[in-house]
Amino acid sequence: MFQDRVRSVRCAVLCRVSALVLAGLLLCSCGKPAAGSKARQNGAEPARPVRLAAVEVRLMERSIKATGTLAAYEESTLSAKVPGRLQQLMVDIGSVVRAGDLLAQVEPRDYELRLQQAGAALAQARVALGLPLDGDDDEIALDEVSSVKQAKAVLDEASKNQDRVARLLKSGIASDAEFDTVEATHTVAAAKYATALEEARMRMATLSQRRAEYEIARKQLADASVRTPFDGSVQSRPASVGEYVATGAPIVTVVRTDPLRLRLVVPERESMLVRAGQTVRLRVEGDATTYPGTITRLSPALVEEDRMLRVEADVPNPGSLRPGMFASAVIVVDDRQEALTVPTNAVVTFAGIEKVVLVQDDKALEKDIATGRQRMDRIEVLSGLTLGQTVVLDPAGLRTGQRVTVESTLSETPSAPAVGGQSTATGAGGDAGAEAARSELGAANRQSNAEAR
Repeated sequence: MFQDRVRSVRCAVLCRVSALVLAGLLLCSCGKPAAGSKARQNGAEPARPVRLAAVEVRLMERSIKATGTLAAYEESTLSAKVPGRLQQLMVDIGSVVRAGDLLAQVEPRDYELRLQQAGAALAQARVALGLPLDGDDDEIALDEVSSVKQAKAVLDEASKNQDRVARLLKSGIASDAEFDTVEATHTVAAAKYATALEEARMRMATLSQRRAEYEIARKQLADASVRTPFDGSVQSRPASVGEYVATGAPIVTVVRTDPLRLRLVVPERESMLVRAGQTVRLRVEGDATTYPGTITRLSPALVEEDRMLRVEADVPNPGSLRPGMFASAVIVVDDRQEALTVPTNAVVTFAGIEKVVLVQDDKALEKDIATGRQRMDRIEVLSGLTLGQTVVLDPAGLRTGQRVTVESTLSETPSAPAVGGQSTATGAGGDAGAEAARSELGAANRQSNAEAR
């Protein structure tokens, strides 16, 4: 028990000594001023160098943003029109084809034999009507058929004899028995003529049937060859050489990719502004290039489910675009409107509020603005600025009241090289004349900004 009490006393002493040492260290640190505070006491914050740009009137376009997908201009899945074993397949995925090119061949032997058989039957039907073996002149008048001609001749002769005996009978020269004989002969001739006409009609019907069978056989033989209907490239090839393909079985899919179809959706509130012939600028994922296009087709009605207008544009394909790519597009509905603008890098947004920074009395002055359309490196100012004012470029980090020094001012001067529709004046490192001009310009800007306030 005694040893335990000794240990407790030692622990209490050590804790108290540690607390005293810690308190001394804290007192020492509180007595020394901070390094940053001492630096601010010794001198003022240095002025920040800035570049200015003028508020200018530019021609701006009115545009609509939309999203969509690129699709092939034409796509056709070519199938087997006749069943059979696939004998040849001349293309593969990616193959470039021209309209009329042979892509695949179904075994044609059976269809060649059917064509020969149909041709022989057609020739036989033509001979039955007295026509030559070959030829496409299947149309023939009934009176031109040889059997009909013969029957007609016999009938005409019997009619003449009947008329002659009838006259002799009236004169008393011929007897009734003679008249009955020629009358019977005429009746038989008339019956044979009618039979010849009927047989000729049946032979002509047979000829028409044989001609149809021949054309069907010829078409089947042609359908054994699969050909592309337009210029394009092979997208897929689901069939293989040697397999049996049924009628309608897909063999090759061909797509036309130049131009491409850009399928867009436009909200209802902006659908009235879109019309055929308008320019479209689009970008695809992973590509900084802007591709042009033209609105060519518009749906006649909005889709009720989402209240969107379906729009299609034709886009020339330089070779880098592919069907299925997602695209963000801008539809230009008006490109000749004047607007008050500033460079886009002069505008900053904080908590949803758009701001620019002016320079007044060598100090920064924040200014709330409202912006509108944007084109290239300029953005429209709807309110908050006036023509002739200047704004700070890249004002991030600047606050109202902070000291600044103007290094240069961007303005439209013909002598300077143009950069995005603007030109740059001589910087702070120029000669004395440029420095004086810059000082005068800075004074004028400060006066203009003060008046604007």
